[in-house]
Amino acid sequence: MRSEEGNPVSDTGPTPHSSLLTPHPKVAIVAGEASGDLLGSLLINAVKQAGLAADFFGIAGPKMQAAGARSLFPMEALSVRGYVEALGSLRKILGIRAALKARLRAAPPRLFIGVDAPDFNLSLEADLKRAGIPTVHFISPSIWAWRPKRIEKIRKAVSHVLLIFPFEEALFQKAGIPATYVGHPVAHALPEPRRLQARERLGLPQDEEFLVLMPGSRPGELKALAKLFIETARELHKTRPDTRFLIPLVNRETRLLFEQALYQADARDLPLRMLFGHSHDALQAADVALIASGTATLEALLLDCPHVITYKVPWLTWHIMKRQAMLPWVGLPNIMAGRELVPEILQNRATPENLARALGKLLADADARQAQIDEFRIQRARLKRDTPRLIAQALRPLLAHG
Repeated sequence: MRSEEGNPVSDTGPTPHSSLLTPHPKVAIVAGEASGDLLGSLLINAVKQAGLAADFFGIAGPKMQAAGARSLFPMEALSVRGYVEALGSLRKILGIRAALKARLRAAPPRLFIGVDAPDFNLSLEADLKRAGIPTVHFISPSIWAWRPKRIEKIRKAVSHVLLIFPFEEALFQKAGIPATYVGHPVAHALPEPRRLQARERLGLPQDEEFLVLMPGSRPGELKALAKLFIETARELHKTRPDTRFLIPLVNRETRLLFEQALYQADARDLPLRMLFGHSHDALQAADVALIASGTATLEALLLDCPHVITYKVPWLTWHIMKRQAMLPWVGLPNIMAGRELVPEILQNRATPENLARALGKLLADADARQAQIDEFRIQRARLKRDTPRLIAQALRPLLAHG
């Protein structure tokens, strides 16, 4: 491993002569955080299941690496939260992008796939497309929620977009950008919700009340939100002392960060159990969840877990986002339903007292929980397609390019 300014972790990727050593087309792929790592791994497995040969390399997390991708740079370097926070990591991120671009232009892959991470990937994709390398973006930036002008940048950057929400297809058709709705890979990958079995897997009693805390998978996000989630749990515990708390953490770093936050809040006496992974089991097992806005809200929808959404970012980041927002909601369940199905308690309203009150109300109201679940099942049916087949079908002609 060399410096942080963008040099590779290893030098095991393709070289100008590597195509002489293997008949498999080289596919560069970049994901920037845990949710992208999951989606990237599903894409790689879809290609394999379709019998399409490809050698994947680029920036990959543990799931993509387990599926066979080689990572040249640490994915964690791209996991930055918000405009303001990105400034401190900008030099490193730009260095990584420049190094990767130089490598790919020197030894062009058959195809480049950017998995989410639009602030990193779209500029890279535009450079590679100009150099004659076909580019695919997996998961459209949320132009339907905010920053609608970004569609022009997408047009210049991509050869094809793989869409995961049904309402996006008309937007891309109107803009004249080749795109395919493939369904949501997570909807295909997650099991049908089974609360009793999930509790058995986690060793939880069937007759107790559990609430899942999900303050985010990125270290920066966890640092910003852990204290709020812990104080909310403590506030709720005052009125519902029998409630037990679960917190699934994605890796050792986030576990250490949460343990530090517990120690600083002097809250180690809370009836709280930390899990290493097992977020899907936790969501199935729980009665209710408190979730930081993001992909986890969609996972909660797909696993029938009623929840409350919260988020807090620095003042400047919030006002930049608010000015560019097109919709009144931030949570995916609400955007898909077209109404506030799930309570959203954001920014200055996101206090331990307000969050505990909303969670307590949901825990006490079985009808409100069932109303969320009924709508969740409608949306799950819309999202569940034969995603691996559709992904492979869209990528097949691009893998045959050249």
